[in-house]
Amino acid sequence: MQQIINFVIRNKTFLLFLLLFGVSLALTIQSHSYHKSKFINSANFLTGGIYEGASGISNYFDLKEQNEILLEENTRLRSIKLNTANSIATDEFVIDSSSYNGRYKINNAKIINNNYSSSKNYLTINKGEKNGIKEDLGVITSKGIVGIIDNTSNGYARVLSILNTKSKINAQLKASNHIGTLEWNGKSSPTTVQLTDIIKFAPVKKGDTIVTGGESSIFPQGIPIGTIDSFVLDITGDTYTIEVKLFNDMTNLSHVYILENLDTKEIKQLENPTDE
Repeated sequence: MQQIINFVIRNKTFLLFLLLFGVSLALTIQSHSYHKSKFINSANFLTGGIYEGASGISNYFDLKEQNEILLEENTRLRSIKLNTANSIATDEFVIDSSSYNGRYKINNAKIINNNYSSSKNYLTINKGEKNGIKEDLGVITSKGIVGIIDNTSNGYARVLSILNTKSKINAQLKASNHIGTLEWNGKSSPTTVQLTDIIKFAPVKKGDTIVTGGESSIFPQGIPIGTIDSFVLDITGDTYTIEVKLFNDMTNLSHVYILENLDTKEIKQLENPTDE
């Protein structure tokens, strides 16, 4: 404490100068709008740089995981490119493949909210109507399906998660093409959903892959879902209820893709003709 007092006494003239300079500078800034605006802009620049630096540090520690995701995405996109004749753009691209039964426009988005602990779970993405997002578009990741857009605003959209008891998606056994309904009982963990209405004659085997069935205009056929974890015959003895272990970790989602079937309107007009 005595050292601090001695320091102040030794440098009292310089410290007094700094105090008076600071007071005069503050008065100048307050009394002149030009100086005030310059000061505020400088302060914003400084704090913005600090926030950007902090964000950069956070992103740096997340690089390994993000690089793994990008590597996986690049592998998937290369596979698509090898099997189609279409080019892939930066923000969106079009898939035109006989195995997908049509042309799909794909847009990307980021999940900003994700629920998975209730019986009716939803996700929110950072794109909406101004980005061409509308209801009844499928949402996937590089690993598999996530859900279906069920509500939109100008800048955002809500996704009905596959972990929602209202969700019903056409799915099939990849090995045999037997079709069923993918749903969630609201009781099992977020890692597992149920595939119902698979006929008892289907060759069901633990570890087999489940994919989208393609009998709707929302998802193309063959989008990954998960693998068979277990199965039992229903009480009627006619169909299986299959426990499907999801490829996606529904509790840890970041970036997604939104699928738009460009032939949806034509398909609906054909399936639901109106009387002239």
